[in-house]
Amino acid sequence: MLALPFRSGPQLPRRPVANATKSTPSQHLMPIIEVRQLTKSYRVYKKREGLGDSIRGLFRREYSDVQAVRGIDLDVDQGEFVAFLGPNGAGKTTTLKLLSGVISPTAGTASVMGFTPWQRKNDYRRRFALVMGQKNQLWWDLPAQESYRLHEQIYGIDHDQFEKTLAELTDLLDVGRLLSQPVRELSLGERMKMELIAALLHRPEVLFLDEPTIGLDVIAQHNIQQFLRFYQEKRKITILLTSHYMKDVAALCKRVVLIVGGRIEYDGSLAGIIDKFSGHKVVTLQFADGHRPSLDAMGEVLEETWPKVRIRVDRADVPRVLASVLRDNPIEDVAVEDVPLEEVIAELFRETSGKQSQQAEFA
Repeated sequence: MLALPFRSGPQLPRRPVANATKSTPSQHLMPIIEVRQLTKSYRVYKKREGLGDSIRGLFRREYSDVQAVRGIDLDVDQGEFVAFLGPNGAGKTTTLKLLSGVISPTAGTASVMGFTPWQRKNDYRRRFALVMGQKNQLWWDLPAQESYRLHEQIYGIDHDQFEKTLAELTDLLDVGRLLSQPVRELSLGERMKMELIAALLHRPEVLFLDEPTIGLDVIAQHNIQQFLRFYQEKRKITILLTSHYMKDVAALCKRVVLIVGGRIEYDGSLAGIIDKFSGHKVVTLQFADGHRPSLDAMGEVLEETWPKVRIRVDRADVPRVLASVLRDNPIEDVAVEDVPLEEVIAELFRETSGKQSQQAEFA
């Protein structure tokens, strides 16, 4: 288990983005990441089914344009831990690849620590790191420590600093005993720890994380979360995280950027998502003395386990419904909760995907 000495530490100034749909320039700090109208589209070959169409395709090919990122604007301050949320194909990973210089944009500009990422300057490469949960950067058949020695040479790390950083990271992640073991013999959680060490050996100022806990069990996820929270607070590095696990986001990030269909739909606090996109509350009522009233006028019944019921109620109607229920019925207990965040985001993704399908159909 990972045992980290957590401490709260001072909070960096933040701009007021809780109710914003797009980021605005920082009022306190110069952004370390600045993105303006960043766009990436791909030309994809449309392969037809059947032998005849396949043969015709050899001489006359048809292509379609796929827009992965559609003109996004984004500012990120130094020391922020920002989550990118979105359904599969929303443009999250493409955005990280653009900011890390792995691919070049179709249009728009981006600056990370004053560098244009896709120019791929060595000075820039030494100051950031990219970790992709489904990609390996370590040699599969070699012990991780051998790959780390290679990183030391590639990044030109001072040897004393390298030894100090490696000792610190292996201690925090409790993997010192595994350094001499071939990577292919490690568990998925152990390999991800090793991948994080490789990414942090040169002490980057910006870290891009793409699904770092994908496929991990609950304990491994928790350990990675603890490490990332502690390390970010200690080093004050800037981290951009994509994840489908809401527990990752809730545990690590105060700011969330929702990307749907290559566009930013929301940029603000995690709690602000519920306020902005959920028009309902969940009211739980426990009736007394075997009382069983009609529930039709209260709202949408989600669950009945008498004498307890859960009802979905419009936000604006909650005071009226509670006043009516408490006046006319014997109640032992009552609770009012927000709709679970996962449900709010899933519904938002479904609605946005439906609108995009309609737009594509009539385009």
